[in-house]
Amino acid sequence: MKKFLVLCLALMMSVVMAGCGGSSSGSSGGSGSGAPSKGVKIGVSMPTKSLQRWNQDGANMMSKLKEKGYDVDLQFAENKVESQVSQIENMITKGCKVIVVGAIDGGSLSSVLDEAKSAGVKVIAYDRLIMNTDAVNYYATFDNYGVGQIQGQYIEQKLGLKEGKGPFNLEIATGPMDDNNAVFFFKGAMDVLQPYVDKGQLVVRSGQVTREQCATPNWDEAKAQERMDNLLTTNYASAKLDAVLCSNDSVSLGVQSALKSAGYNTADKPMPVITGQDANLPNVKAIISGEQSMSVFKDTRALADQVVKMVDALLSGKEPEVNDTKTYNNGVKIVPSYLLKPQFVDKDNYKQLLIDSGYYKEADLQK
Repeated sequence: MKKFLVLCLALMMSVVMAGCGGSSSGSSGGSGSGAPSKGVKIGVSMPTKSLQRWNQDGANMMSKLKEKGYDVDLQFAENKVESQVSQIENMITKGCKVIVVGAIDGGSLSSVLDEAKSAGVKVIAYDRLIMNTDAVNYYATFDNYGVGQIQGQYIEQKLGLKEGKGPFNLEIATGPMDDNNAVFFFKGAMDVLQPYVDKGQLVVRSGQVTREQCATPNWDEAKAQERMDNLLTTNYASAKLDAVLCSNDSVSLGVQSALKSAGYNTADKPMPVITGQDANLPNVKAIISGEQSMSVFKDTRALADQVVKMVDALLSGKEPEVNDTKTYNNGVKIVPSYLLKPQFVDKDNYKQLLIDSGYYKEADLQK
């Protein structure tokens, strides 16, 4: 009987100890790192599905957050500000603890983000700074001034401007006036190129040199093409265009279409030096075929990784890692930011940066 009682007691102790172990594991959120991720709702609001890069950004964010055990509400607003506002309101109502926002118009979200702040929701601005509100907690992006610098330096190098070559004809096609990133893209590039304009090595025959004059609403490819059609007809009937500073890839595609319609991309009339940004598939194919010179590659996988780290830190009551606390003033506050470093992609290095890294498959570029 004593042996039987001892055996029963031992079994009971084993069950109790196992139960305690299970309770400890469950309290860690299932992530193994102590992060309170399991079942916590995270909202991700992206501007549109119409551009490849935002589809990739959304997919990367969804994948990385789900790997951590978060319950993710991913929404695309199709470039309609009212839709984005409504989607963010729904995320607040659903109980999202953090909302990651790639803003359509960074100046139109202050009211809905005030609602988020009142509800205790943390907000991370994703790649586009959200303006005129203290309700945005952090900003994750690439070095947007650096993006413009890379584009300007590429034109500088390809035209031999440092060596005093010229004059060359240049035109500029940048982004929308309501995208704060476009401010940095334009400034970064023009800080490189403007001295050559002043010296006469670069000539902008259209006279359109301000950001307002060179803007492309919504980064719209068709609008970029329409504007470039007009510039070519008016200013280049008997002159050759040598370079076009395009701030992103959709604008670049529109410019390329206009140039080809005007007789460029032939042996007698090769394409100008044309920049871009995002390394979208159609543009990488254009780089390979010689229709576009380069694109600035921003690895959205790395950006998603950084945002997930920010989410983890916020939900653990910690300060997320940042590397810039001076640059990004949204009109109300300087938003603590983490900036990733961009790189240029051209015909010589696209395999190394895009294929070997697994960002694209070789077959993607052959379709």
